[in-house]
Amino acid sequence: MNPYVRILLVALIALLPLAGCSPGSDLPMLTAKPDVSSYHLGPGDRLEIKVLGADELAGQYSVQDDGTIRMLMIGEVPTAGFTPEQVQTKIEDKLKAGRYITQPHASVAVLSYRPFYILGEVASPGAYPYVSGMKVLSAVAAAHGYTYRANQDYVILTRNGEDHKAEIFSSIQPDDIIRVPERYF
Repeated sequence: MNPYVRILLVALIALLPLAGCSPGSDLPMLTAKPDVSSYHLGPGDRLEIKVLGADELAGQYSVQDDGTIRMLMIGEVPTAGFTPEQVQTKIEDKLKAGRYITQPHASVAVLSYRPFYILGEVASPGAYPYVSGMKVLSAVAAAHGYTYRANQDYVILTRNGEDHKAEIFSSIQPDDIIRVPERYF
């Protein structure tokens, strides 16, 4: 056997145990597709609220750090952790309880979402504005692409405090943290 082939074969056998050592390779795959109708609001979201027959309540509201919005007449409305439909019901209930409007009809729409965060082997890590329907690949593009050391096969996605391995066409949500690992070979 050729000595160069023998050296190459020994080197490959020696490096084989390192093949599965890339960060995140042991994490579970992200399988759940985010359901847009079950989006839960949080601090930093910007909402447009309209109440039929009460133009003074219509406007744009930001979810504050304490997880509430503050509206004229009804005061604080808890919003963090609730869907826009649940917040709509809370506003209607407060208007009924305060006897301001007998049959209120409110609408709540999300104008802008919380940002997502991307770090690791991308050209410009940081926080970027979330756009509905974003995928991991579009998040990488927002961060000006991969570095030459990036592992482009998968990313490590942290959602609600849990790490998952995600493919480049996986959907992301606001407040997700995306880490692009470094490749070794």
